[in-house]
Amino acid sequence: MYIKFLPNEYVLYYRKGKLKAEGMGLSFLFLEKNTSACSIPVSNIDADFIFQETTQDFQTVSVQGQITYRILDYKKIAGAMDFSVNLKTKQYNNNPMAKLSKRIVNIAEVLVKSRIGISVMTNAIQSSQELAVQVLAEMQKNDELKALGISVTGFSVLKIAPNSETSRALEAKTREDILKQSDDALYVRRNASIEQERRVKENELNTEISVEEKKKKIKETEIQTKRMILERENEIAKIRTQSEAEREQMKIDAEILLERKRKELAELRFENAKKDADAEAYRIGAVMEAYGKLSAEVLVALATLNMDPEKMIAQAFEKLAASSAKIGTLNITPDLLESLTGRAS
Repeated sequence: MYIKFLPNEYVLYYRKGKLKAEGMGLSFLFLEKNTSACSIPVSNIDADFIFQETTQDFQTVSVQGQITYRILDYKKIAGAMDFSVNLKTKQYNNNPMAKLSKRIVNIAEVLVKSRIGISVMTNAIQSSQELAVQVLAEMQKNDELKALGISVTGFSVLKIAPNSETSRALEAKTREDILKQSDDALYVRRNASIEQERRVKENELNTEISVEEKKKKIKETEIQTKRMILERENEIAKIRTQSEAEREQMKIDAEILLERKRKELAELRFENAKKDADAEAYRIGAVMEAYGKLSAEVLVALATLNMDPEKMIAQAFEKLAASSAKIGTLNITPDLLESLTGRAS
């Protein structure tokens, strides 16, 4: 009979109990009575696991992950486990791969248990990455796996989860913590808003105070300026008053001096008038003395000398009036008066 294996299978070909050939993907003719073969996978093998472990605080957690391993020494593993295949069906006789995976998973479980057992639950469910790194390092140094010629190439922890009740309790606690953080954040926001509003009001108040202080300074400056202006005006008024008083005094002094001059002039005029009156009196006295020596007829002739006709007529009527008792009838006609006045004109 003829059989051919796949390229990813390492085959150990035995005939009559002796190794005749080995290698990957062998093909050969055989007799079923005296021939046997072992088929060992060459590629990486994945083994899934789920562990139920207890933490330091007696809480049960579920650890789920995957182990990746590879067979390096095919003769060692073939000597330790039965990898013989049925040459007719090419199926394993005793299912060695399940047993090998179970053995490797058991080694991993022991290592995971040792790590989970020294951690509290809250730390354990958050340490999947750290747990994977530590277990992988320890499995790569494991003597049992080395004796089997197996190398663990990967160890990953997909999830570490508590049971449903604990998970709900943690979710409730976490939810409360989140709500509390939300409330705290809301309080912080409110306090920040209140603080900001207080600062704004303080700034507004400080601004108003500054404005009022500036207004006060401006008002004080205006008052001081007005005071200076009033003082200056008072000084100018005093100067003007003094000047007016001085001018008034000078005017009064000038008037006094003028009155004095007038008085002196009046006295001088009085003296001159007195002298003129004395001279006139002396002249009149001399004239009267000369007239006293003349007769009445001469005086009358002198008086009528160069006298106007009207005056002469008036004297004539005056004399007639004085002698009216002696005159019987006197006719003065308008024609006479007109002729007299006409002659006069």
